[in-house]
This record gives sequence, structure tokens and C-alpha cells, in this order.
Amino acid sequence: MATTIEELCEEIRASARREEFPIDVPVYERFKKDPFQPILYAGSLKAPVCIFGRDLGKDEVRLGQPLIGAGGKLVRQGVLRAWQAEGSAEVESPGGLEDALRYALLTNTVPYKPPGNKAYSDLVKQRFRPLILELLTRFWTGHHIIPLGTESFRWFEPYGDLQEFRARGRSEARFDSVFLCRLPVPSKEHSRSQDKLVSVMPLPHPSPLNRRWLGEFPTMLARRLSQVRLETAGPGL
Repeated sequence: MATTIEELCEEIRASARREEFPIDVPVYERFKKDPFQPILYAGSLKAPVCIFGRDLGKDEVRLGQPLIGAGGKLVRQGVLRAWQAEGSAEVESPGGLEDALRYALLTNTVPYKPPGNKAYSDLVKQRFRPLILELLTRFWTGHHIIPLGTESFRWFEPYGDLQEFRARGRSEARFDSVFLCRLPVPSKEHSRSQDKLVSVMPLPHPSPLNRRWLGEFPTMLARRLSQVRLETAGPGL
């Protein structure tokens, strides 16, 4: 079990090499990146909120960070607006968007890019699940998670109230709901008292292809982040 975040990344890399699974190798080669090196997270491990995406796109591979493409920029702008003055010039500049990493942790269900931007299978997600759990429970100190899109939200279903997930979680009501989940903290001797309680606050994915929700996403994200700020003592940094 990893004792540092660097060791966790090495464990993920070793797992990726151990058994073949789909990786968009040509994209990694185009940007001269190791396809087995995970792009696990960006941001602060002490941030009060985690933005939880599905998997990587080509911009994420190129720049070595989750959530930095078109949808990721909307997320970062929203994070900055939540913690900085509305209308600040810094919110729109590339350097300003990087400042969002002070206030949020950004990660995904799988720290690799799938071929054709198709979602990874449940089998692949299960393979990396224990390692993502380590990131969320042993290394990140926050307790509010905003999953983007259905695949990311469903990742938390095993840790919550199944009836609640099947009721509100399958309708648009989930975007105004909070789902309490108990994430098991990986350890040699696991006990229920070691679970980490988190508030899961789902939102639609801010992809430019998601026309149903794209226009509403900034307002929805602002509402979620306002709730996080109210429930935490400042930015928690």
C-alpha cells in the first residue's frame, strides 16, 4: 500500500502494465508521453471539493492534467468564480485558470485515455477502483465530490443508499440532490469505522456535445460550489 502520492502513481503504472486494457496509444505517442504513466490528478490534496470526471481526452494527455479541455475550462472558471471576485480578469486568462487548482482536486474514474473517447468498461473501472479510492480517502482531505456525467456518478453507487441511487439518481432530480456515501479506506485490516463519509453532488458533464445542459452548467456548478463553501470553513487550504 502506497505511503506517498508518488508511490500511488507507481502502483497505478504497474497495474496498467500488468494486464492489457484499451489505451489510446497513438495520442500518447503524438505528444511524446508514456501511455502507462497515469495522469492521476491535478489540484490540491487539501482542497475542500473534488471534481470527478470520467476519463482523459487528448488535451488532458497533451498537458498532463485532468479536466483541461473545453469542458474542463468551464469547470476551472466556475471554481475560480466561486473563490475569487466575480468578473475578475484572472478567471478568463490561461494563467488564471491554473489558479483554480488551489481550490479543487481534479481526477477521473480511470487515469488513462480510452480509444475513441468511449467510456471504459465496468471491468476496467473496477481494476483501478481500489487505487482511485486510495487517492480519495488516504491522500485527499476533503469531503465534497462533484461527479460530472452519468458514468462518473455511477462510480459511487456501491458506497451509497442503493434505493436512493435508483430513485433520485436516475432522474434529473439528482442534480439538486446530495448523496451521502461511505468510501472504504484501503487498509490491511478494514473496519467500518475507517470509512470516509463524503457528500456526492452530481452534475451533467460540461462537454460541448452535451447541448441539453451545456448552457445551464455554469449556474449549476456555481450553486454546488456555493453549497460546498457554506458547509466548509473557508477554502480549507
